Amino acid sequence: MGSEVLNAKLQLVPDKPGVYLFKDGAGKTIYIGKAKNLRNRVRSYFQSSRTVDTKTQVLRQHISDLDYATTDSEVEALILESTLVKKHKPRFNVNLKDDKAFLHIKLTVQEPFPRVLLTRRILNDGALYFGPYLPASLARNTVKIINRHFLLRTCDIKIDGKRDRPCLEYYIKRCLGPCVEGLCGAEEYRRAVQDVILLLEGKNEELIQSLSGKMRDAAEHQMFEAAAFYRDRIQMVKDLAEKQKMIMSGVADVDIFAFHRQGGFVALQLFTLRQGSVVGKREFFWEDLEFFHPAQFLSDALQQYYLSAPFIPSEIYVPVLPEDEDLISEWLSGRRPAGRRRVRILTPQRGEKAKLVRLVEDNAKAAFETRFRVHKPEKQLVLERLQKELRLSELPDRIEAFDISNIQGAETVASMVVCVGGMMQPSEYRKFRIRTVAGSNDFASIYEAVRRRYTRVIDEGGPLPSLILIDGGKGQLHSAYQALGELGIDDRGLASIAKREELIFVEGQEEPIRFDGSSAVLHLLQEVRDEAHRFAVTYHRKRRSIRDFASELDEIPGVGERRRRLLLKTFGSVKRIKEAGIDELVPIVGEKLARTIKDRL
Repeated sequence: MGSEVLNAKLQLVPDKPGVYLFKDGAGKTIYIGKAKNLRNRVRSYFQSSRTVDTKTQVLRQHISDLDYATTDSEVEALILESTLVKKHKPRFNVNLKDDKAFLHIKLTVQEPFPRVLLTRRILNDGALYFGPYLPASLARNTVKIINRHFLLRTCDIKIDGKRDRPCLEYYIKRCLGPCVEGLCGAEEYRRAVQDVILLLEGKNEELIQSLSGKMRDAAEHQMFEAAAFYRDRIQMVKDLAEKQKMIMSGVADVDIFAFHRQGGFVALQLFTLRQGSVVGKREFFWEDLEFFHPAQFLSDALQQYYLSAPFIPSEIYVPVLPEDEDLISEWLSGRRPAGRRRVRILTPQRGEKAKLVRLVEDNAKAAFETRFRVHKPEKQLVLERLQKELRLSELPDRIEAFDISNIQGAETVASMVVCVGGMMQPSEYRKFRIRTVAGSNDFASIYEAVRRRYTRVIDEGGPLPSLILIDGGKGQLHSAYQALGELGIDDRGLASIAKREELIFVEGQEEPIRFDGSSAVLHLLQEVRDEAHRFAVTYHRKRRSIRDFASELDEIPGVGERRRRLLLKTFGSVKRIKEAGIDELVPIVGEKLARTIKDRL
């Protein structure tokens, strides 16, 4: 977006609480933030006199447009920010994600006669969710215990008490039989459900007290079979409590977060404590976190995690206090049931609580090692074999791969992806709009992309790759070699991989190399080549959509080159401009032309 339009939008930002969205030239949301005063916060990004960190410096270079939404309070802004970050996954925000959907136990309390189910999805359906459970066998075993000792139903039939007789589950003592009138009333079933809730919340002492009272009542009324049933339940709860590792006393419900980081790689660990017992843990990983500030990282992580968490604990322990700690605490406290105490976010410095945070930090480090280093020896062996097979002068620890994409010579683009130590590095990817080549000419396009890439690397003193991989055959390989030779860096390892035959051509070697289909070396080269192809195709599709958009605008009277560029950078696609209202177009092209554009499109 032109600076004049951006400046015009900055003048319209209100001095109210809300959320702001920064977008790049393609209209993609790259950062979402919240503010108590939108006007002051948004304008602060564009004050040249303000000292900012590296992340903000880079962010400012990419901002072409902004959007915002006002809220009634700062807490509402925090909730909206978390929701939008989860939806858009902006580049400059921390996006919380893990590899698995862990098992939860679902208690359908919204039904007259609730059931206990296993699920990996948490829905806003009125049910109670407990977990996550790790390992999954813990959740399955817990459900078996509930079915065996508390006899909640497992069927999904309509319960109206009109059935003639119960099913087999009742006769083998796996269900209370609420489907048949006289076997189990609603009040008796409700008491069983309350006991199950106590069990799932880890409130073993309360559950034992409840069961003991029922056992005494049954014994006083000489209902000895029922008394024995409750006695067995009490023993089951005691046995279950013994198996759980008690690591803290005097603490009810606590979540503990800690992380371990090296470069752009981060592992976040969460331990879930209920009644002093560890009942679950989760792990989250990032492989390309470009900018890292612990307080902001934890703030984003807590907001996104608790946005959909089924339970809010009374205390949260972290190694450093997150940004907006008071605001997050206020938001979480408002989500707890009425009468429960305020949520506290703490950074313990001594005693058992500090030891617990260090324990979670140790687990985060172990998870980091498992995720990012356990395969390192294997990757190292593959790279050593690659060096040997291609007869390279050094270990190809850094591989850079190029690909070209066009359709009938239109909107030709190139991509460059980076693989370091056998792992892709998305933050280092680059894309090129080919400028000097007319029509479809992959050889000349590769030449331009390679020359432009390493001219800049040399000028800026950046790292040169150990191996340059070209998607193509001998012709593309020769073009890349010519570009490197002109820059005086033709000593780099250079190879190409041809589709279909999957032959590897190496500069300086007469015969191509053919690997076995199961070769780990071939799989690594294919992975890097395919990623370069994917990145090139994605960029080409974007360029093509921009071109199509521009061609439609050219047919509208009054839209010249300057206005076309402004509209192009502001909205990015025909669909978005069609959806835009007159009031959104007026600041850019004026009211008369805005109406003409809407009529034409």
